[in-house]
Amino acid sequence: MFTGLVREVGTVLSRVGSDGGLRVTIAAPLTAPSAEPGDSIAVDGVCLTVVARDETTLTFEAVPETLARTTLAGVERGARVNLEPALRVGDQLGGHLVQGHVDGVGAVRSVEPEGDGRRLWVNASPELSRYLAVKGSVAVDGTSLTVASLDEAGFAVALVPHTLAATTLGALGAGDAVNLEVDVLAKYVERLMRGED
Repeated sequence: MFTGLVREVGTVLSRVGSDGGLRVTIAAPLTAPSAEPGDSIAVDGVCLTVVARDETTLTFEAVPETLARTTLAGVERGARVNLEPALRVGDQLGGHLVQGHVDGVGAVRSVEPEGDGRRLWVNASPELSRYLAVKGSVAVDGTSLTVASLDEAGFAVALVPHTLAATTLGALGAGDAVNLEVDVLAKYVERLMRGED
């Protein structure tokens, strides 16, 4: 479980792909010292397991299922990625409950200046948009955000200066792919309302 509050922006040092998936090593000098093999870390919103570490780097393996449902298949050496260690008992929950189970990939429609921040519009499939509500929560590349507007093609969020500086979202432009995770509570409510077992 995560909060969507990015701890660190890491840099991809290497990627090795095979039929069995992808092995990626990320420079993470703030996160690596307290991580251990077996720990869960959200990488651009994707929950991955640490398979190796040293004092400044973390190594993960992503299986084909993960690569098919997220943006990780396209990550290149030198790419910057949002990192968040799993929530621990007693940690402050400052964002919203994020599972690290990406629901789908969206595409940035536009990024426009808005005061000191920016308004980011993301195109999302109807299968995802039905779980969104104005003032509800959504995670974009693992970052906890509040839905500001909705239309038939997707949603908008307002990015404050801190988010622009502390995450990779400040570098997004039209056409970029982003990992999306809707609020899990909305999915449970829908299931209960339909009376499914």
